[in-house]
Amino acid sequence: MTISPKDLKQVVVFQRATDEDLDLILKNSILRSIEEGSFFFMQGDEAKYLYILVSGQAKLTQSNINGQQVNLRTIYPWQMFGALGATRDGSATYPATAQALENSSSLAIQSTFLRSMMETRPYIAFDLMQLMTSYIQEMQARYRELATERVEQRVANALIRLAGQSGIRSNKEAGIELSFSRQEVAEMTGTTLYTVSRLLSDWERKGIIKTGREKITVIQPHGLVQIAEGLEK
Repeated sequence: MTISPKDLKQVVVFQRATDEDLDLILKNSILRSIEEGSFFFMQGDEAKYLYILVSGQAKLTQSNINGQQVNLRTIYPWQMFGALGATRDGSATYPATAQALENSSSLAIQSTFLRSMMETRPYIAFDLMQLMTSYIQEMQARYRELATERVEQRVANALIRLAGQSGIRSNKEAGIELSFSRQEVAEMTGTTLYTVSRLLSDWERKGIIKTGREKITVIQPHGLVQIAEGLEK
């Protein structure tokens, strides 16, 4: 797989970079390919590298001491993740685990290298700060949903977000396909597999969605919006 400076322009943090800077980043990067279910890094590992997903999908999850797992966000091609090490002097550890949801490839960039670039290229530091701010705002929205919304609203909101981020128009039937399992939806919404299964089965009977193995197809997006807004009767 060949990656060009033009490809790196798709990364939010590098959109204002010069071709010379992008060439330098590519020369100091390693392409890593991993299989579905494998890990780019584990929670608690030393944050030696930051990553840019090139192909596939990955998820960031966090576990507590009891082993409960929460899906923090889903990563799509040309998104940066694991950048904490580039923002801190000295040792830093990853606060989450990055796992491939399908066969995936990413560019691994040494955290110390990007930090050295940030010292002489303020645009990288500023745009990375903007990226971190957007992640914080997303987590605040997720927290608000957990604190104020019923579980069916949280699940409906999660499916709406996923449809907008990575949904694919189905070739077999009218609808938007999502390549996520019920367990993954449960992790995203802070609820149980049993609850998600019950809700999805109910919505499937109503014709709002259709489920399959590791797949959910949204048939009636408006129906999900009504549930998310608490308007369903």
